Amino acid sequence: MVGKMNKIVLAYSGGLDTSIILKWLQESYGCEVVTFTADLGQGEELQPARAKAEMLGVKDIRIVDLREEFVRDFVFPMLRANALYEGQYLLGSSIGRPLIAKHLVAIAREVGADAVAHGATGKGNDQIRLELAVNALDSSIRVIAPWRRWNFRSRIQLLEYATKHQIPVPKDKRGEAPFSIDANLLHTSTEGKILEDPAEVAPEYIYQRTVDPIDAPDTPQTVTIGFESGDPVSVNGEAMTPATLLTELNRIGGRHGIGRLDLVENRFIGMKSRGVYETPGGTILLAAHRGIESITLDRAASHLKDEIMPRYAELIYNGFWFAPERDMLQALIDRSQAFVSGEVTLRLYKGCASVISRTSPRSLYSADLVTFEESSLAYDHHDAEGFIRLNGLRLRSWAARKGT
Repeated sequence: MVGKMNKIVLAYSGGLDTSIILKWLQESYGCEVVTFTADLGQGEELQPARAKAEMLGVKDIRIVDLREEFVRDFVFPMLRANALYEGQYLLGSSIGRPLIAKHLVAIAREVGADAVAHGATGKGNDQIRLELAVNALDSSIRVIAPWRRWNFRSRIQLLEYATKHQIPVPKDKRGEAPFSIDANLLHTSTEGKILEDPAEVAPEYIYQRTVDPIDAPDTPQTVTIGFESGDPVSVNGEAMTPATLLTELNRIGGRHGIGRLDLVENRFIGMKSRGVYETPGGTILLAAHRGIESITLDRAASHLKDEIMPRYAELIYNGFWFAPERDMLQALIDRSQAFVSGEVTLRLYKGCASVISRTSPRSLYSADLVTFEESSLAYDHHDAEGFIRLNGLRLRSWAARKGT
């Protein structure tokens, strides 16, 4: 026995690991456990999670559809920043954790729980993301991380515990450790097994949302995305809710093999890990958002956004979504999006999403200024001479010194 509590709220997927954790919490703390299953668009039937929780004696089972909140309040703000961790990763797992933590805390307050619990392991980033978020939202709530507390030292011991307590064990989870898979409406990620060797080619069967670009249609497809104040609002002229829009772009992008990424990344905890990601809709939206910004953002504003983006992305990756510095950066980013409205058309073809046109009623682009033909605007080519001479002053001084 590791202590007694009144009530614990568990982030519960219904899978083998969190089912074992559920039973372990009941035994170890001798209290009621409330399960919370977040529907972030992972594409799985969630009722089996309810059935398994009922089988394990849970009386208060929460299954909450968070798809619209996830995309509207977490994915879209992140996309306004064009956020990429280490220049490539669209942060699909990272951005889901603060939302889960938000609802864990809300339920804990509602039911009067002493603690919340999660199934993240002691080696990964998710334990940090979840617990930092809980810390930021309610410092009075304890966090229980069974993977850091229990005495199980191998998967065999876990399977023996599951068998003892009649917890169903899927056949593909016997013996060899399974792939670790995370999925939500933004992405899927796969880690473990053969992927732990970065020299090994990822097998095709691990991909769930995208066809192999080689097997994608030989005919390109165009898609037009409408934006208002930095957020996507329509696909091919049809207005959609945030979650519906991302779902549609996942479908379209997956058909063309868009959004595959095989990445060795640097975890916050200090180790390198390899993951295979699929983010079809998010990849299209990133290209489209950059396309609409290219004609609506001022040069200096655009460059400033690009400068702070790595810091912003790192904050999300490391679990600081609710930290004050992320709020500060978000305010700056959101201020930049006031005039980022219009439409962007992309061509999708065999894994590539390429912007081919962009229009905006708030565009800063002037054909009169850039044309090689006679311009009606007051741009005097001779003005460039003084501009260059002033900017070259320090360079001429530097060159003169080198010559001495």
